[in-house]
Amino acid sequence: MLSFELFLQTSVQMGTHILIAILGGILCEKVGNTNLGIEGMMLMGAAIGFKMALITASPVIAFLTSGLAGMFGAMIYALITVTLRGNQVVTGLVLTIFGGGVSGYIGKSLAGKSLPEAVSNFFAPKTIPLLHKIPIVGKMFFDQSIYVYFGIICAILLFLYFKYTQWGLNTRAVGENPAAADASGINVTLYKYIHISLGGFLCGIAGAYLSLVFVPRWQENITAGAGWIAVALVIFSTWNPLKAIFAAYVFGALKGIGFKFQNVNWIWFGKKVVFSPHLLDMIPYIATILVLVLMTFRKKKEYQSPAGLSIPYFREER
Repeated sequence: MLSFELFLQTSVQMGTHILIAILGGILCEKVGNTNLGIEGMMLMGAAIGFKMALITASPVIAFLTSGLAGMFGAMIYALITVTLRGNQVVTGLVLTIFGGGVSGYIGKSLAGKSLPEAVSNFFAPKTIPLLHKIPIVGKMFFDQSIYVYFGIICAILLFLYFKYTQWGLNTRAVGENPAAADASGINVTLYKYIHISLGGFLCGIAGAYLSLVFVPRWQENITAGAGWIAVALVIFSTWNPLKAIFAAYVFGALKGIGFKFQNVNWIWFGKKVVFSPHLLDMIPYIATILVLVLMTFRKKKEYQSPAGLSIPYFREER
């Protein structure tokens, strides 16, 4: 039982940065913008967050600046796609390349350096008394870094925001039919800028989780494609923040399976079989592809993307 509880605890840790990145992607897509630059924003957040942690030894400053780095990338994306009505897919891809370049440049001075003790201790797992003793889910949810709690709280708040607030309803209207939203008095451009920027902020924070908590040191290309997985899982979660929790932790569990079995020797028909760690690492990515294929067969309205997704809006054309 202890081993299984540890596996679940690790799965949550491996899925936390994915969850926060998915939420950032949902914020962008709810206002009708497909941002494929999540990977780039995560890389910028990881590099800036680690750099500021070394300079200031302040976990709060490192956390906030990582989010601001992601927001900076998102603002560039918003300027091009919202104001200048540029192609969203191309702009997102360019943002990923840009973010990779920024993180690579900053990362040259970060290699081999360790986080200040104050930062490491702040983000270390915190045990919640009594609750961590709950069977199976105790360690999974109540013996974790505050980053894990932050991701779950953000998902719940975003769900409530989209479903039960006037601003959330307006956001969904902008994503579904920006012309109708504009005609009803909603400032479409403002809503797009705010949500894209906040989405970028979350993506930057997601990247910093890797460099400040999970690794925690600087590695080249530290996200290892996590931003692209987040793009796919936005679709799998059907743009629902609560489902994003499930999607992220399932991905984390699949990653955990790879770690758990990569050093295990299996005896089949009297012969020892060793699974290649590279093949095991492919499991979550293959599963993501299969999920996306299966999603194409789901035709219900609630499973569909916002109707205005990826379509540039120009007020004079409505």
